[in-house]
Amino acid sequence: MLSKARVKDMEKQGYRLVGGHSAVKVCGWTKKAIRCEDTCYKNTFYGINSHRCVQMTPSFLCSHRCCFCWRDIGFTPSEWKGKVDSPKEIVDGCVKAHVEYLQGFGGSARADYKRFKEALKPLHFAISLFGEPTFYPKLPELIDEIHRREMTSFLVTNGTNLDMLKKLLKHQPTQLYVTLPAPDEKTYEKVCKPLVKNGWSKIQESLELLSRFKCRKAIRLTLVKDINMVNAEGYAKILKNVEADFIELKAYMWVGYSIERLSIENMPRHPEVRKFAEEVAGLAGLKIIDEKENSRVVLLMKKDRKDRVMRF
Repeated sequence: MLSKARVKDMEKQGYRLVGGHSAVKVCGWTKKAIRCEDTCYKNTFYGINSHRCVQMTPSFLCSHRCCFCWRDIGFTPSEWKGKVDSPKEIVDGCVKAHVEYLQGFGGSARADYKRFKEALKPLHFAISLFGEPTFYPKLPELIDEIHRREMTSFLVTNGTNLDMLKKLLKHQPTQLYVTLPAPDEKTYEKVCKPLVKNGWSKIQESLELLSRFKCRKAIRLTLVKDINMVNAEGYAKILKNVEADFIELKAYMWVGYSIERLSIENMPRHPEVRKFAEEVAGLAGLKIIDEKENSRVVLLMKKDRKDRVMRF
């Protein structure tokens, strides 16, 4: 699906290609957690063991070209080419590549040896590394395979592949993230530059579909200052009618290829994210229940809902 030159470039960036259309990359928070320096906000909010998490994707395809994406969207495929690897091949390959990458920590004086050994036996799959994972045709079976091995699955989707989300009703992940990239359709078109027709309406349908999922559900807002970090009323109107357990408001980070599209001024500071979260929460009947300042993220939930955080 990718050219040899593209594969070589991705490997220089720390990706490890698995099969014909999957990849894994050790997260910076995983490295910090092995060194006992810090953990990611998913640990703070949901109890994920950051040092035992595999960050991967089963698909390079994407239906968006978001301005805030830190990936090289100019090379992201827009159609499937080649064979479809089996879920077993993907899970085996991702775990193998992940573990091989971590080997250097075994001889590092900065690493906690107990955490290093635990990291070699992953507990979590974050299906969110690159592209839109719902375009992998066997995603339901992949989630089943992850769970069969007694690992949890965190699936992140942009909500434009409604057909696959409907299939997942019978193969639900541990936690389902749906991205809400804008407060209105005009801003959505500007921010995401969708390659699919009726992308905005598909996202709204996906948000409505959340009420039929029994797994833990979260909506993610990636906030870009002066671009989509606007119109709190628009976000609130959508969020107060959606059946979700959590809403994450997170700052866009000026990293990767996004620095070619945006300026550092577009990256909001945590107090700005907090202020915007307070505004959205007040308008949508939500409450702030947690935050992580160095990740510039604030967590909301509905005022009448009990905390559904599950510790792993």
